[in-house]
Amino acid sequence: MRTAFDLSLYLVLDPVQCGGHDAAVLVARAALEGGATLVQLRAPEWHKRAWFDLACAILPLTRAHGVPFVINDHVDVALAVGADGVHVGQRDLPAAVVRHMLGPDALLGLSVSNLEETAAADALAGVIDYLGAGPVYATPTKTDASTPCGIDGLAAIRAAARFPTVAIGGIQAHNAADVLRARPAGLAVVSAICRAADPRRAAADLRATIARAPT
Repeated sequence: MRTAFDLSLYLVLDPVQCGGHDAAVLVARAALEGGATLVQLRAPEWHKRAWFDLACAILPLTRAHGVPFVINDHVDVALAVGADGVHVGQRDLPAAVVRHMLGPDALLGLSVSNLEETAAADALAGVIDYLGAGPVYATPTKTDASTPCGIDGLAAIRAAARFPTVAIGGIQAHNAADVLRARPAGLAVVSAICRAADPRRAAADLRATIARAPT
C-alpha cells in the first residue's frame, strides 16, 4: 500500500545549506517539530556515502513524526536505507524506470517547470504520485534550475496537472502567501528553513501562513 503523504510544508533538506551532517540532523528535527509534512534529502555536492550516512540519521526522525522521507534522484540510497520514496527531475532516470526499481508502494515525485513537461507527466498515472513545480522564483540553491515560471506560470501548471503539485524555488517567508495564491498543494522550501536562525520557528511560521491560505 502506497504511503500517504501531505505536501503542505515540504522540506528539501540540503546539508550544505544547513552547515554539515550534524547541523542537518538538528534542522530536520526542528523542522519536523515545527510542522514539516514531508522531508526530501538533496545533497548534490556530497558523495554517495555521505548521503547514506545522513539518510540513516534522518529516517528515524521522520518515522517518529509519521512524515514521509524521500531521496532526491539516488534510487540506490533510498533502497539502501528504506526511505519512503524518491524524487526525480527531468534529467534523472525516467520515472517509469524508477517506479519499477522501487516497487508499487513507494512515493515518487517528478519535477516540472513548464506546461509541456506537465502535459508529458499526464501519461504517468500510476507511476508518479505528485509534481514539484518550479522554480517559481530564481533560486541560488539549485544552480541548474530552469527559468522561473512565476506565480502565473505556477497557477497554469497546477491547473493543467492531474497530480497534486507542490511549488518550489525561491520560496521564503515573505513571499509564501503570494505563492499560495496559485493554490498549490503545498510549498517546498530549502533555505527558508535550512538557513533559518530558528528552523523550528521558521517551519511553524510557514505552516501558519499555509493554514491561512484560501482553499
